[in-house]
Amino acid sequence: MQKIVSLCKRRGFVFQSSEIYGGLKSAYDYGPLGAELKRNLMTEWWTDMVHRRENVVGLDASIIMHPRVWEASGHLAGFSDPLVDCKVCKERFRADNAPRAEEGADATLRFPDKGAAKAALTQLTEQLGVTAERRGKEIVGLKAGAAGYVCPNCGSPFLSDERQFNLMFKSAIGATDPLGEVAAAIEAGKLEGLGGRELRTALEELTRPSAVYLRPETAQAMFVQFANVQQALALKVPFGIAQMGKSFRNEITVEHFIFRSCEFEQMEMEFFCEPGTDEEWADYWMNERMSWWRRYANAPDKFRFRAHEDAELAHYARGCSDIEFAYPWGWGELEGIANRTDYDLKKHAEASGSKLEYFDPVKQTKYTPFVIEPAAGATRGVLVYLIDAYHEEEVEGAKGKTETRVVLKLHPRLAPYKVAVLPLVKKEGMPEKARAVVDAFLQKGIAARYDEQHAIGRRYRRHDEIGTPYCLTIDGQTNEDDTITIRDRDTMEQRRISIDGAVAEVQKLLA
Repeated sequence: MQKIVSLCKRRGFVFQSSEIYGGLKSAYDYGPLGAELKRNLMTEWWTDMVHRRENVVGLDASIIMHPRVWEASGHLAGFSDPLVDCKVCKERFRADNAPRAEEGADATLRFPDKGAAKAALTQLTEQLGVTAERRGKEIVGLKAGAAGYVCPNCGSPFLSDERQFNLMFKSAIGATDPLGEVAAAIEAGKLEGLGGRELRTALEELTRPSAVYLRPETAQAMFVQFANVQQALALKVPFGIAQMGKSFRNEITVEHFIFRSCEFEQMEMEFFCEPGTDEEWADYWMNERMSWWRRYANAPDKFRFRAHEDAELAHYARGCSDIEFAYPWGWGELEGIANRTDYDLKKHAEASGSKLEYFDPVKQTKYTPFVIEPAAGATRGVLVYLIDAYHEEEVEGAKGKTETRVVLKLHPRLAPYKVAVLPLVKKEGMPEKARAVVDAFLQKGIAARYDEQHAIGRRYRRHDEIGTPYCLTIDGQTNEDDTITIRDRDTMEQRRISIDGAVAEVQKLLA
């Protein structure tokens, strides 16, 4: 992961947001190559899910929706995590994801060095009144408490009480300043004597008229617009509504580079089907989605299904399976395929007073469709394919010495640049011919890069490292017979092709 993060910055895939100001935790900017990679991935998803299917259409909904949408969906009341602070190392974490420990079991605290362990022991004895023993970088002689878990950072059982932490980003809309309302209430003495929950409730009531939220998922707009989309296009069940776009979650724990962050992009589809056919469609979409992820991977065996256990399922879900990937730190979620039943449509119909039903003209029956939801992370998809593509190989260098070649074996359709055009030297008309070849690719909408800096071997290595699948070299023979060399990134094999047929040749390879 360290090598991938380093490559991402060095080659312009992903930068830390606001880096010159010290950076902002969990915020990332996609550089020129990262923007292309993410766009290519999302385009492939849209092409497969929408353009190749007659019964799936697209939607591009507003990020900010009416607050009642989130009340009806349950996000305002229940979209929260149990937040806990470690009293020793001060780590803040989600209790439901922490390592488990039986009450009374031995607890060993581990620290990065002896100095940190010594300071922690002092804190335990002087501030918490605990007796323990230090052994190098560890503290032993402690017992786990009744919480059922310990700190994931140091292993401490000394934790704060759980507090519910809402994951939605709150903002305000309209001409009225919510802080002005609060200030006026304070000046009028309306908040005098209030504290704790009462004060919080009063403040929420004052700011409620202008409160809006950044969406935590793209799904809800597809439920809210179900009737409009169905009626506008006279769609017949079964059909799907697809959407790509940004979502926002004020995550307690952000980790593993872009794997979990507060701002991310999703690729989701809600597939509306007749009750009774839902399990069949759930199986169909599980197979379709797994096939899609494996299609672009070098190691398809690193993707697997994991069915949710009953305790994990949402109360309304009939079933859910995750597509997981073998990340460097272990198996983790990439996409979920859930059978959401008719829960969402019925909740929004009840809350809004609108009819979100479907009339079957053949069976002459009316019903609320069930929904199968394949929900994938586009941001995680970028990380998955970077991990899958990263390879280090021992090859023979220009002087016969063994050297390490770093190569991103990205699927050609995902690669930021499809082709690099390289004049062997900056003379004898080679740069001019190379420019003409680049222009021919650009006119066809194929991302191409002209590169004349450094020796030809170094240029090959540079484009290996950023995943360019094909390099075209203009050399002395080009002036004699109008042929150029095409080099394959993965095999490093070279062959000569007609300069006039270069675009058609690469188009064939990309098909």
